[in-house]
Amino acid sequence: MSVMSVQEIMDCLPHRYPFLFLDSVIECNHGDSIIAKKNVSINEPFFTGHFPETPVFPGVLILEALAQASGALVLSDPALRPEKKSLFLFVGVDDVRFKRPVVPGDQLILKSRISRMKRNLGLFECAAYVDDELAASGQLKCMFKELDD
Repeated sequence: MSVMSVQEIMDCLPHRYPFLFLDSVIECNHGDSIIAKKNVSINEPFFTGHFPETPVFPGVLILEALAQASGALVLSDPALRPEKKSLFLFVGVDDVRFKRPVVPGDQLILKSRISRMKRNLGLFECAAYVDDELAASGQLKCMFKELDD
């Protein structure tokens, strides 16, 4: 089990502000599961339009944060990371449910567990919580796309 700072996350993921949605990893069990945190701040650029009078963290960005947590789980594990230069792309979702709005001041706890890794495709069971309340859940699919040198 390990933890990761935002700098260690950026060593694994290509995402940068304003599109990096992980602030820290509080638990990473390589080859199995990860728990990460995202602090939701009113300063984030999308809140100027979503929605100005009642800011709500967009559901698709909750899914992106879960995909980034899944990517950090895989890319931080030398046994799962491919040898060739690749991107780990978010390619699909199933059975997604949003249970509560996420608003500025909330802290999202992002949980992802590998349900299957086969060659370049990973399937993940994911859930996002605020406090102990489920905010969103679903199954995510991500795959490695080899990059040209």
